Amino acid sequence: MSDRVEAAIARLHGLYPRLIDLSLHRLERVLALLGHPERHLPPVLHVAGTNGKGSTCAFLRAIGEAQGWRVHVYTSPHLVRFNERIRLAGKLVDDATLADALAEVERVNAGGEITVFEVLMAASFLLFARVPADLCVLEVGLGGRADATNVVAHPAACAIASISLDHREMLGDTLALIAREKAGIMKPGVPVATGMQPPEVLAVLQRHADEMGATLLARDRDWMAEPTAAGFTFADPHGTLILPPPSLPGAHQIDNAGIALAAIRASGLAITDAALATGIATAIWPARLQRLTGAVAAMLPAGWEVWLDGGHNPGAGVVLADHLARWSDRPVHLVVGMKQAKDTAEFLRPLLPLARSVWAVAEPGQHLALPVAAIIAASGGVARVGPTVAEALAKLGRTEAPGTVLICGSLYLAGEVLKLDGWRG
Repeated sequence: MSDRVEAAIARLHGLYPRLIDLSLHRLERVLALLGHPERHLPPVLHVAGTNGKGSTCAFLRAIGEAQGWRVHVYTSPHLVRFNERIRLAGKLVDDATLADALAEVERVNAGGEITVFEVLMAASFLLFARVPADLCVLEVGLGGRADATNVVAHPAACAIASISLDHREMLGDTLALIAREKAGIMKPGVPVATGMQPPEVLAVLQRHADEMGATLLARDRDWMAEPTAAGFTFADPHGTLILPPPSLPGAHQIDNAGIALAAIRASGLAITDAALATGIATAIWPARLQRLTGAVAAMLPAGWEVWLDGGHNPGAGVVLADHLARWSDRPVHLVVGMKQAKDTAEFLRPLLPLARSVWAVAEPGQHLALPVAAIIAASGGVARVGPTVAEALAKLGRTEAPGTVLICGSLYLAGEVLKLDGWRG
C-alpha cells in the first residue's frame, strides 16, 4: 500500500474514529452528492451471512470469470493489503486509483459525519460505476439491514450463508434477532438463496421474504447439493449438474458453493454449465483452510503440515471441528489467536477434544488481539503459552512428532501469519 493510501486511511480514522455505526443515512447523503454511483452498477449479487459469505463470494467471482465476464468484487476485511477489498473488473485496485477515489469522497463529504467504512464503500461504488464490468459481487460487512452495502436497491439476486451467533453487541443476542438483521438485504421481487440453517433461522428468513415479496430458495427444499465420490450433485428448478469438488477445502464448502449456484442461476443472468463447474473447481479464498507452504511452514521440520483458517466465532468452531475430525490419522495441534470481544470459550469448545495440544498466541501488530492469558482462561487452562506463532511452532518442532497444525481464531491473526509466510495477495 502506497504512502498516499496509508495517509488517507490514517486521516480517515482520525477524522471519523467510529469505525462502525449501523445506519444508512450518512452514506446515502454522500452517494447523492457523488451522483448516485450505486445506481449505475452492473448486475449485483449481494451476499450476507455469519460464516461462509466470503467463500460464497469467491465462488461467484470464479463462476463469472469462467464465463468470461469482468467481475467487480467488494469483500472485507482485508488480510495483508487494504487493496484486497476492492477488485475492479478482475484486478485488485491499484494505489493511485484507490487514493484518488478516497480523496474525491472526502472532498464531497466536506467534513460531514460519516464512518470510515462508509467512506470506503462510497469510494468502492464510485469505482464500480466508472469501470466497465459485467457483474458486481458485494459482501456484507456486518449484519445486512443497515450495512453500508445495502444501499443497492435492485440486486439481481441475494445470498445468505450460514447464520450463527456473532457480533451480538450490535446485531442481537439470539439467532432469531441476528437472522432478522441478515434478512434485511432482501428486496421485493429479488430471489435470495440460502443454505443449511437452524430451523429458527430459516423461519425468520422465510417470514421476512414473505413480507418483502422476495423468493427464498432454501437448501433441501428448493435446491439440493449432495456429495459424490467425484464431487457433488446440484439440482434446482433449472436442472441437475454433476460437478467437481469445490476448490476450497472442507465439507461445508459444498453448502457455500450450492448457495452461489442457486443465487446465480436464479438471477436470470445467462451462465453456462461449463462456467459453473469451472468456477466451483477454481475459486480461491485465502485463510479459509489454506495450506501454508512458505516461510511459516518452514519453521517446522519435514513431515509437518500447517493450515490457516480465519474462523473466529462459535459457528466457525463447529465447522472446523468437523474438519479436524477428518484429520484423525495424525495428531492435530491448534495455534489460536483471538480478537477481543469474541466468544473464545464457545469457539474453542468443539475443537479442544480433537487437539493434542493448544497454543495461545497474540502476534505483534495483530489488531485488537486478545491477551494470551485470556485465551488460556477461555480454554479452561488447556492452552499453553505461545506466545507468538513462531515460538509456538518452534516448541512443537522440538517436542512433538510430525503432525498437523491449524492456526486459527481471527482474520487479523491470519493476516499477520500470511505476512510471515510471504503472501502478498
